[in-house]
Amino acid sequence: MDLTTVSQETKLRPIAVQKAKTYVLDTNVLLHDPSCLFKFDDNNLVIPIEVLEELDSIKIEHSSARGANARRVHRILRELLPDTRSMEEGVKLENGGSLTVVINKNFEDSSSPLARKIEGLKQILDFEKKDNRIIATALFVQESYPPPVTLVSKDINVQLKARAVGLEAEDYLNDKAPEEPDTKSYRRITVSKYELQRFASEGEFELQQELEYPLYTNEYVLLISEEGGTIPARYYDDGVLRKLIVPDSVKAPGGIPIRPRNLEQCFFLDALLDDELSLVTCYGKAGTGKTLLSIVSAIYSTTQSNPLYDGVSISRPVVGVGKEIGFLPGTLEEKMNPWLQPYYDALEVLLPAKMPKEPQFENKRQRRKMRDKEAEETAAGKGPVKPYEKLLESGLVEIEALCFIRGRSIARRFFILDEAQQLTPHEVKTVITRISEGSKIVLIGDPAQIDNPYVDSRSNGLVYCANRMRGQTVAAHVQLTKGERSILAELAADLL
Repeated sequence: MDLTTVSQETKLRPIAVQKAKTYVLDTNVLLHDPSCLFKFDDNNLVIPIEVLEELDSIKIEHSSARGANARRVHRILRELLPDTRSMEEGVKLENGGSLTVVINKNFEDSSSPLARKIEGLKQILDFEKKDNRIIATALFVQESYPPPVTLVSKDINVQLKARAVGLEAEDYLNDKAPEEPDTKSYRRITVSKYELQRFASEGEFELQQELEYPLYTNEYVLLISEEGGTIPARYYDDGVLRKLIVPDSVKAPGGIPIRPRNLEQCFFLDALLDDELSLVTCYGKAGTGKTLLSIVSAIYSTTQSNPLYDGVSISRPVVGVGKEIGFLPGTLEEKMNPWLQPYYDALEVLLPAKMPKEPQFENKRQRRKMRDKEAEETAAGKGPVKPYEKLLESGLVEIEALCFIRGRSIARRFFILDEAQQLTPHEVKTVITRISEGSKIVLIGDPAQIDNPYVDSRSNGLVYCANRMRGQTVAAHVQLTKGERSILAELAADLL
């Protein structure tokens, strides 16, 4: 297909909206949200030809979300730009804006002031890199289109370099959760002593007073009387507060009982054990009990006399969802082991192995022989089996790889997705839409600990999901703030 650029004398493509803003889209924005082309209102959108080149190299990732998104972007562009003329002149979008693909001819023509500026930048920036060529194309668009022109990128470094060369640059903001005031993890509502007593005896309470912010469905609160009494409650969609239904303890068969250590953990346990809730999201820093409570609740729910679920599925992003894990040897479980070790640690806490008494040896030689024999048995796979390994062997607990979840239909499973803050909103949507009737999915993570370079504390999938699903009758959200792992871990999480 003939991709023809605007000549440098033409300051505006015929189809462009003259009074609108112009946004140049980086590759990562399209991969992050393939439907972003329809979310810029009546503004001009420009896609550098280098973006198509990057998408072309990514589309072959058949088992990854990035590859699927790249192919989806290609299909959308094929429909919007069906012929040479539409590529040459751009097209109008249904929302009133325009879409154009641009080739930067300044790499060939050194007569214009912009070309001389780019030639100077070549002494600083490596134009073999696609990112720098996209920035150069954005500079060309800035000369060709009426201002203002903004480069939109999820890559912070690209934003910084663009600003350094005189370009406006910003993050893709459409799917960011709104900034929320720094409040406590749950609200406290003051009631009279008699109202609290009635709530304690009847188990429910219709709130009559006006609040500064209305309660949303399945929000957890703490009722406080003027005399100091307190009772935790949950707000239901019929406008009534009800007491929590939390057992004194939960445990896996043959394991140790786990009891909630603070009020926030009581909230979390109530949501985990409520079969009416299909989705639970939870924020919490390290050591707050997210992993331990989620796994013990999952096993507890699947091992009752009349279980609601057929088993437990556990997964987490491998650095970022969709990354290939074939470079690791062994089965899927063995490949996922490094990333799922926190759950194995939790299972060892829940199902501690019974340690045999240390045998008595007459001399050091006998002790050494016994240790050598144990080492050989372990190497041959004949060593002692850990209690939680039986759960894996029986299929009660399964390991899921997110890069293979597309197309699945997960029925009657208690699905735990850890480190969900590493996912994009689109990736979280892909996972949740796999959940069938009769299943439950729990998303946990810490929005303050993000390694994915293309999401932040407001645009990651965990926060986005919690924000968009808030108030739905099948969803609940809990925030854990108090560390219970150890005094040292709590201090490290707060001070380091």
